[in-house]
Amino acid sequence: MMTETGKTVSVIVPVYQVKKYIKATVDTVRAQTYRDWELLLVEDGSTDGTRETIEEYLNVLQDERIRLICLPGNGGAANARNRGLEQARGRYIAYLDADDLWEEHKLEREVAFAQSRKAGFVFTGYEFADENGKGLGKIVRVPAELSYRQALKNTTIFTSTVMFDTELVPKTLLEMPLVKSEDTALWWKVLRKGYIAYGLDENLVRYRRIGKSLSSNKLEAVRRIWNLYRKVEGLGLPESAWNFCFWAVRAVFRRL
Repeated sequence: MMTETGKTVSVIVPVYQVKKYIKATVDTVRAQTYRDWELLLVEDGSTDGTRETIEEYLNVLQDERIRLICLPGNGGAANARNRGLEQARGRYIAYLDADDLWEEHKLEREVAFAQSRKAGFVFTGYEFADENGKGLGKIVRVPAELSYRQALKNTTIFTSTVMFDTELVPKTLLEMPLVKSEDTALWWKVLRKGYIAYGLDENLVRYRRIGKSLSSNKLEAVRRIWNLYRKVEGLGLPESAWNFCFWAVRAVFRRL
């Protein structure tokens, strides 16, 4: 599918210790039916041979739409995404984690959806997958819209499904806070400004559940979200507890 000039999607991928998965990540973007994209691989100081694997693969592919950005050390996913954002040239900003996969029409469907809604912030449904990227049949449905207050109680916005239109949401607003659960912190920061997040309720992403990933540590996840309520959003104890109860219930049901 050929696309219109000026509608490039910049796909930002923070890369750290993912030698096993990174080729599949590159391939899932190259397989997109929407062809007007650039892929920014932000290498964040891996020591497992990830950088060398990427360099070798890019030499084979010779795809000028893919750029490797090498950072001097490991600064974390938020910093890596911010460095990618600085160098992004596209109108649209899409995030993809280095071990997740997209269905081939993900970008095509999401760009069309954003344009039809005149939306600056969109996200989609997704499916949990095993370590090999095979879907497990557990699909997360998403609401049609989320405001800031609604999003405080509903964290179904998953990073690898998100896309921003920088003609509607200023690029300067998209810098991720350097905190744990930085992605959720960014969604709330944008929504707090009065924007609405629009959900495309289609399964367009596969989210690998890797046993040792940060998100698999449930206690740590609880601490991170509570910290966002109290220290990042500055909510009082009663309001934090109220929102947290809704978040916890939804988080459990997403994984059942």
